[in-house]
Amino acid sequence: MSHSGTTPLKGSGKQRRDQQMMFGLMGLGMLAVLLPTAYVFLSIIFGGIGRLTWDFLTKPPANGGAEGGIGPAIVGTFGLMVFTIFLSLPLGIFAAIYLSEYAQKGPIVRAIRMAIVNLAGVPSIVHGLFGLIVFKIFLGGWLDYFARNNPSVWQNKTLLWGAATLAILVLPVIITATEEALLSVPKSFREGSMGLGATRWQTIYKVVLPAALPGILTGAILAVGRAAGETAPILLTAAIAFTTSTAALNLSAPVLALPYQLYYTVTTAKGVALEHKYGIALTLLLLVFLVNLSAILIRTHIRRNRRW
Repeated sequence: MSHSGTTPLKGSGKQRRDQQMMFGLMGLGMLAVLLPTAYVFLSIIFGGIGRLTWDFLTKPPANGGAEGGIGPAIVGTFGLMVFTIFLSLPLGIFAAIYLSEYAQKGPIVRAIRMAIVNLAGVPSIVHGLFGLIVFKIFLGGWLDYFARNNPSVWQNKTLLWGAATLAILVLPVIITATEEALLSVPKSFREGSMGLGATRWQTIYKVVLPAALPGILTGAILAVGRAAGETAPILLTAAIAFTTSTAALNLSAPVLALPYQLYYTVTTAKGVALEHKYGIALTLLLLVFLVNLSAILIRTHIRRNRRW
């Protein structure tokens, strides 16, 4: 009886030590991730906060990008984000509706889902190469052929090709988020609507989509946030290194963008002050942070007002 009473105590003591050791290892792992990340963020914040003036945020670059502001790059980044979501959101929503509401389980659906998973894992430089070949060279060649009065416009870097490439890049994010949002809508909503005489499409359009709106918007905004920070796709399809133009955005013209301008100033431009580089990096981080924060706020607001 005494032996059976002491064994659990020894076992529990060993379990506690093992548990404490695992907690310690997890804590070290957490510090190994957080400390370098905090160092990078704090370095960018303290290094670039003094550069964030009105002139820096609104004026065009000067002296080959080594001086001046980043106004056109901010406008170009917003332009890429807007046209990216304009191209990707409808396609992603329709694809998610098909997968969640219409598709029957089978090899075709499995192949589509596998393609979505694989597309999400493709490196961004491969997306850029795809955009270069399919949009800029192939499709641009056809457009230039039909526009004989103004040749060789669409075979250059353009805002449209950059947005189209980014749209393909973020499409898996939108499809996945939308499908999860649609599947989270209770089945009773669909049954009740169709029981009252609505068609399947009327049920989806008037009942399911409004109920799934928080998840759809969250996925869309997070996709835009990812697109805003990508460099490789626009490097080959849309972005240029330097311009003093402050003209409005043009779909058939190249653009300045914050990720590529940061890459250019760090790797190529001569005589760029370190504070200038930190200022561009901090602006890009703040832009992505604001986009992600807006997704959280919109989702929270809609969920609080939802009555089911």
